[in-house]
Amino acid sequence: MIIFGIVLLVIGVVAGIPVLVTIGGILVVVGVILWILGSMGRAVGGRKHYY
Repeated sequence: MIIFGIVLLVIGVVAGIPVLVTIGGILVVVGVILWILGSMGRAVGGRKHYY
């Protein structure tokens, strides 16, 4: 999710499409939050680990 968000951010900035920049930023933030919660050992989405 983080990588997809970064890709959308870059494409949005290069192409000048503000919708992609917004969606990419949201995906990066959500991905970082889920990553932090998962590394703390908390169950995210009903699962403790994603493989």
